[in-house]
Amino acid sequence: MQTEETIKESIKPPVKPRGRPLAFNQEKALDVAMQLFWAHGYEGTSMAELTDALGINKPSIYAAFGNKEQLFRKALARYIVGPVAFVTEVKNAPTAHQVVEGFLKQAVEFFSNQSTPNGCLIVQAALTCGQSSSVIQQELITYRKRFEEAFAARFELAKVQGDLPHDADANALAKYLATIHQGLSVQATSGATKQELLAVVEIALKNWP
Repeated sequence: MQTEETIKESIKPPVKPRGRPLAFNQEKALDVAMQLFWAHGYEGTSMAELTDALGINKPSIYAAFGNKEQLFRKALARYIVGPVAFVTEVKNAPTAHQVVEGFLKQAVEFFSNQSTPNGCLIVQAALTCGQSSSVIQQELITYRKRFEEAFAARFELAKVQGDLPHDADANALAKYLATIHQGLSVQATSGATKQELLAVVEIALKNWP
C-alpha cells in the first residue's frame, strides 16, 4: 500500500527556474490527488496535504483543477475510467453467474493490489462526513445507486434470456452483489488477505441462483 511519503517521492517537482512560473504535469498531479482521496477519504484529505503532495501551491491547484470539490470530482472520474474500468467490462460476460464471478474476483484482485490504497474510493471516501462535505457524500451515494441499477438491468436481461429464474428479483440480486462488494472493500481496508476475501467470494457464488 502506498504511503504519503512514497506518493510525495513520485512527484517531486523540478527546481523552479527564476522568474518563471512553476510548470507541473497535470495528469500526474491528478493521479496523486486520486491516491490521497482514496487513502484518506474526502474530508480526511486537506488542501495542505494536497499542495504538499502535489508540490504546487493553492493558486496553482485552483487554476488547474478548481476548488477541493472540483478536484475530487476530477480524481473520481479518473478513478472510474482507470483503476475500476473493469466494473463496466464484466457486465458483458455471457451469463449472470460469470458477471458476478468476474466482478467479485477482479474486485478482490483490485483490493489486494499492494501498489494502491486498500478498499474502494467510491465506497469509502465519504461514508460519514460533516455538513460541509454532504454534497460529495450524496454524489458518491448516487454513484453507488447507479452501480446497482446497472447490475439490476443486467440481471433483468438474464431473466429474459432464461439465464436466471423468471421469478428472480433483479433489484435484490443487485443489492446483494453491492453489499458483498462493499463488505469486501471494508474487509480489505481492515487488513483481510486476498485468500480470506476469495473465500467470501466462493460462498457468495455458491449461493447465487
